[in-house]
Amino acid sequence: MTLKRPDTLAVFTEWAGERYGDLPALRHRREDDGAWTPVSYERLRATVRETGQGLIALGVASGDRVAILSETRVEWTYAHFAVLAAGAVVVPVYPTAGEEELAWVLGDSGASVVLVEDAAQGARVAGVRGRLPALRHVIGLHDLAGARATPDALHDLAGARATPDALLARARAVRPADGAAIVYTSGTTGPPKGVRLTHGNLGAVQDATLPLIEGGPGDRTYLYLPLAHLLAQLIQFTTLLYGGELCYFGGRIENVVTELAEAQPTHLPSVPRLFEKVHSMARAFGATPEQVREALGGRLRWALTGAAPIAPETLEFLAECGVQVFEGYGMTESGGVISLNHPGAVRYGTVGRPVAGCEVRIAGDGEVLARGPMVAAGEVADDGWLHTGDLGALDEDGFLTITGRKKDLIITSSGKNLSPSEVELLIERAPVVSHAVMAGDRRPYPVALITVDADAVRGLDADAVRALVQEAVDAANARVSRPARIRAFTVLEEDFSVADGVLTPTLKVRRKAVLERYAAEIDKLYDR
Repeated sequence: MTLKRPDTLAVFTEWAGERYGDLPALRHRREDDGAWTPVSYERLRATVRETGQGLIALGVASGDRVAILSETRVEWTYAHFAVLAAGAVVVPVYPTAGEEELAWVLGDSGASVVLVEDAAQGARVAGVRGRLPALRHVIGLHDLAGARATPDALHDLAGARATPDALLARARAVRPADGAAIVYTSGTTGPPKGVRLTHGNLGAVQDATLPLIEGGPGDRTYLYLPLAHLLAQLIQFTTLLYGGELCYFGGRIENVVTELAEAQPTHLPSVPRLFEKVHSMARAFGATPEQVREALGGRLRWALTGAAPIAPETLEFLAECGVQVFEGYGMTESGGVISLNHPGAVRYGTVGRPVAGCEVRIAGDGEVLARGPMVAAGEVADDGWLHTGDLGALDEDGFLTITGRKKDLIITSSGKNLSPSEVELLIERAPVVSHAVMAGDRRPYPVALITVDADAVRGLDADAVRALVQEAVDAANARVSRPARIRAFTVLEEDFSVADGVLTPTLKVRRKAVLERYAAEIDKLYDR
């Protein structure tokens, strides 16, 4: 039987509370003792109601922008649905955003309220508040629904109390064409761009993807991805639509693998790096498929990856362990999804077939174009298509392969056009390599900056590490055309990180930032 979703996300928790009642909806760690704590669908509905009433009492009007500045945590979800129920528009902000990015997102969106995770984030907002004329309130998430306070704190701040009927009337008045979110793409160059998504855009994504995802009451999704990213928000919606349980990580990324064993999820969305790390460690220690499966909680049967390419051999290895990892593709501008591998149609090395309602074609220059009800209206070009900026191909069965980015093309001094992603991915397949970045624009030949996996090289000296990297480069060079072969490389002393500005919060490489940061190292490769 097809599951009919609510018409808009504004009434989502009302719909889910009525349908699933006392079943567990959320699970999070208590801050006092670290114990896993369940939250029912009915409790989720009640908390969202109380919080939404508080926002209305504060003066949040339909269409107002309300920003959320926080790591992934249960209060993020309370705030998210409460903002939508109040008829307002959610503006997610990455907690890792620097001062300029923070000021830009809050100012460009016109946010009137910012909900912050803690006092430290509140102080950061205070530091740029003079540049934000539209901002009226900065409120801690714990004042909404956290362990140290109750939603009554919002009413106290407002000096008034909105009625439940006022909130429900506001939520029911929202239409699919109304704004639901302004999501700022982290981008690899320039300031973030705000993409305006409607309830209809996000509803179209649910209509297209929910039939492809096997799940229901009793299933559990472990979430550590940043909820500021659209993919994590879509996972949140999908899990709660089918009556599953959303389990939040404890806040420390280094504990993810340990928590997976404790949380015992059935579903896991992740960037490729986690799966590649599991594969690398399994090979290094000779772990059997049974040990790998137990390390992932023992129940994991469905995993999703995107944002960056993943090696087919990693997917094949995890499949042998009884864990299917489905690679997908999308953009914020497309509501987060364009194509997806799924149990009914999977082909490793591709990002799946276009989802229902999304049409894809390849332009004459190789660019992937998309259109459909999930695509934000403001992102459609004059020809009626979303121009993704990605290069790709469709095979005879309709599976899409992404081959690179148009703007990343390298043109050597001899006029050869090279797409760096192919050789980079081949090099990164080696367990020793964490990142590879090709350089060579307007140079005679391509070179590479390479970082290594700390666990994979532990105990090895520099010569041994370089020899392993050389093997990885040689293996990659053997599989690409002669002009694309890496002629020289350097092994960087440190890995890339979000903190140093060369990775986005979803761990994509900011190519321009890398090339600028390591310009001297690149020059030295051509001096040899």
